[in-house]
Amino acid sequence: MYRVLLVDDHPVVITACRWLLNAAGIAAISDAPDAERAYEAYVRDRPDAAVVDLRLQGEDLGGIGLIERMRSYDPSARILVFSMLSDPRIVRSAIDAGASGYLLKDAPPQELPKALDRVRSGGTYLDPQLATRIALLRKEDDGTARTFLTPRERQALALLAQAKSYQAIADHLGISYKTVINLTYRLRQKLGARSLPDLVRLAVEMSRPGL
Repeated sequence: MYRVLLVDDHPVVITACRWLLNAAGIAAISDAPDAERAYEAYVRDRPDAAVVDLRLQGEDLGGIGLIERMRSYDPSARILVFSMLSDPRIVRSAIDAGASGYLLKDAPPQELPKALDRVRSGGTYLDPQLATRIALLRKEDDGTARTFLTPRERQALALLAQAKSYQAIADHLGISYKTVINLTYRLRQKLGARSLPDLVRLAVEMSRPGL
């Protein structure tokens, strides 16, 4: 049995998390609604893991400061972020602050105890919905999001962003249907897309100004 600290300012979320963790066999659970009381509870109880929301009582990213304080006090702190915020830059900021995992609140219920157990055991966890976006962000920050693609691949990606069909892409580029299939396969491999819809979503994101 291990001890868990829940940090969230919504009683309904706390109740739901308690129910899910109790069902997974975790009974030693404490909670706090804000960063100050959460830090005090962490120092007092020394839980094996903490589940922290990033929005705490009016502070959009107050949870990040809390994570930094926890890790400063206890470098071995095991912290799982549980948030609705899916911006990859915010996710990376939370991880840089010391979080060992990041789970979105719209994930399947069974993911919470799974993610928490992985973090508590010394591992890391990243919500599958975020993995590709984080990888793409790293490529963008390195200046390689486009340069590591061939000119033909960039053309195909731009057409995918316009929701063009394989045949329409083939006609536009003057290549065969089979070549388009091969192009999209290589794009999926390079960008880490799990499926064609995922690749199209990434293509749309990369076509936005400033990306």
